[in-house]
Amino acid sequence: MSRNEIDVKKFQKSITKELDTVKDRVRNLIGSSHWGEEGKYKEAILRNVIRRFLPANLSLGTGFVIRKDNNRTQISNQIDIIVYDNTIPVLFSEGDFVITTYKNVKAIIEVKTKIRNSNLQEIIEKAKENGKLIVKEAFNGIFSYEYDDNINSSYVDDVLKSTKGHVNHLSLGKDKFIRFWKKEDRNRLTPVINCEGDFYNFYKLKGLSFSYFISNLLDMACSEKLDDRWWFLFPIEGTKEVHRERTICLE
Repeated sequence: MSRNEIDVKKFQKSITKELDTVKDRVRNLIGSSHWGEEGKYKEAILRNVIRRFLPANLSLGTGFVIRKDNNRTQISNQIDIIVYDNTIPVLFSEGDFVITTYKNVKAIIEVKTKIRNSNLQEIIEKAKENGKLIVKEAFNGIFSYEYDDNINSSYVDDVLKSTKGHVNHLSLGKDKFIRFWKKEDRNRLTPVINCEGDFYNFYKLKGLSFSYFISNLLDMACSEKLDDRWWFLFPIEGTKEVHRERTICLE
């Protein structure tokens, strides 16, 4: 490699390696008897990595989203990570804890240490209900440091179909990535998708699932188009569609 060449894929893989390396540091010191504190630590790790890439008008924290329509007030479950536009006032903030309305929310994320198929429905249902309180075009992701189960199970298909697209990005361990697509996108993907309606694509992105999750978040959360750095955010040559394993049609 010449001095002027850069290895973007290696850089993006280093993000996954960093997250994968530091995830167990607390457990190594305090054991497995304090799962709650370990979970908070892993949320903080991901928040700190995402924060490095956010523009100045976006902040992130943990907390609640409130939506009031026609005198009906809805309050989310506690959300592990909220990315919000800080040019719009929040209702309350103290440190990283924030309560805000849906209008300035750009992304929400549910963070888990490990997901198995046995707890997938519960996790997705919570993320789906939280997602209903924000605009559907916002990023609604589930991030799991580990996934140890059969991703090709029909049970996984049924759980994802039940979301109706409210959960749009899932990173299941460092290699597995799932993304929701609108039906109008099907003809611009190669190979072309045969679904009549919206769909989920499953990808095997070896060592890149975490970084692609973050890159998609940035692409959806930023008000400006990021086409000048597409090569940096999504470094797989020929697009990640070359690593598509299968598709679930929602209709």
